[in-house]
Amino acid sequence: MEKYNILVVEDESEIADAIEIYLTNQGYRVFKASNGLEGLNVIDKETIHLAIIDLMMPEMDGETMIIRLRQKHNFPIIILSAKSEDSDKILGLNIGADDYVNKPFKPLELLARVNSQIRRYTKYMNIGNDNESNEDEGFYVIGGLELNEKTKVVCVDGCQVKVTPIEFKILNLLMKNPGRVFSSEEIYENVWNENAVNTETVMVHIRNIREKIEIDSKNPKYLKVVWGVGYKIDKI
Repeated sequence: MEKYNILVVEDESEIADAIEIYLTNQGYRVFKASNGLEGLNVIDKETIHLAIIDLMMPEMDGETMIIRLRQKHNFPIIILSAKSEDSDKILGLNIGADDYVNKPFKPLELLARVNSQIRRYTKYMNIGNDNESNEDEGFYVIGGLELNEKTKVVCVDGCQVKVTPIEFKILNLLMKNPGRVFSSEEIYENVWNENAVNTETVMVHIRNIREKIEIDSKNPKYLKVVWGVGYKIDKI
């Protein structure tokens, strides 16, 4: 079985040590860092499959670290923070995080979220023992927007666009079903493979996708809102 590497970036050593114990018992290999700079150094040296990052840390905070690592890496990020306001969660998702867990946290909840993100990421990247046949080439083109399921590449007008695994899955769902309107709940259930509990997360990811694929995100060419219903990508 593939052993996945988890990076824990947390300046409170007791919390970091506890997370390490939980994850190690689940079979993960854990790397720890006490601030954003140390975390980026670990990423430069090791293959990381998921990062758990605190926001408030010395030397380099979690927000700055996430912004920097997202310039090169697409692995899942779970923010672990005492900041519990909705605005903090939205900011975290906007800068590139995939999930947000409040402190104090329940160990089983954190483990469930780690396992869920790892499952999505490994399927997205074809990491590990994935024996599913790929009978469909999975190449979709709508106007200047292209998506390749096999290579996990998204291009706009011939230029590759960096998207996170969650953003890729949302685009993939909409491009495979051109013209069909998906509600936020349907997108959540298809992409996260669980009952919709926080559709605000979907709206944040949709906004991020628009900023990446649209020339004018306020007047979108591809990803459109059907007010009161949901989202769609029409054939062009």
